[in-house]
Amino acid sequence: MNIAGSVALVTGANRGIGRRFVDELLDRGAAKVYAAVRNPDNVKGTEFTDARVEVLRLDLLDDTSITDAAARATDLTLLINNAGITTGANLLGENDLAGLRRELDTHLFGTLGVIRAFAPVLAANGGGAIVDIHSALSWFSTNGANGYAVAKAAEWAMTNGVRLELAAQNTLVVGVHLGAADTDMMAGYDGPMTAPRAVATAALDGVASDAIEVLVDDWSRLVKASLANDPAEFYAKALRSA
Repeated sequence: MNIAGSVALVTGANRGIGRRFVDELLDRGAAKVYAAVRNPDNVKGTEFTDARVEVLRLDLLDDTSITDAAARATDLTLLINNAGITTGANLLGENDLAGLRRELDTHLFGTLGVIRAFAPVLAANGGGAIVDIHSALSWFSTNGANGYAVAKAAEWAMTNGVRLELAAQNTLVVGVHLGAADTDMMAGYDGPMTAPRAVATAALDGVASDAIEVLVDDWSRLVKASLANDPAEFYAKALRSA
């Protein structure tokens, strides 16, 4: 797919990776970018100055906002599912189920709701492409983020499923995996982090080359490769320190 001339929508566009997606799309010649955010009043007229950017409301937990966005962005050819959260939920703590449900409602059902709403729009415009931002945590778990890992694993499976279902309408579906990005969500993390713009660059390179999966960094590549091995090797250190 050619990014130049495309009409894109980016969820979670006001900061972090989403904001850098908007910049990268504009630099690559996108004809229009819908910057989808939960509260447009907080960003309109302050964050985006390029005339090709239109801010609209889209909340993954609000079905009406998703439907309204799809009715407005009828010229869409490229959908970037970037919006997400992290609650810090594990699986067995007293209050963890609420966090887990919020993670699943956002990453799985919210993202799927956006895809379901926009798939007919993409079909009407020739097929286009969808990019889903995942995580290396789609493929492993870590104490303190097990709820996030479950939700991202579910989202990964969902992406693989909709890819098959949308192939007939010529819609490319790209899953993008990364370790940590230098965003507000990762504040306090002291390991290696990828620049948000680098994530957008790698993802759009994948779209341009018709890739169905993009591994952004060394950590995502290492974790993906480990899936073919005995999991006892991968989790040995974590289990010893438990």
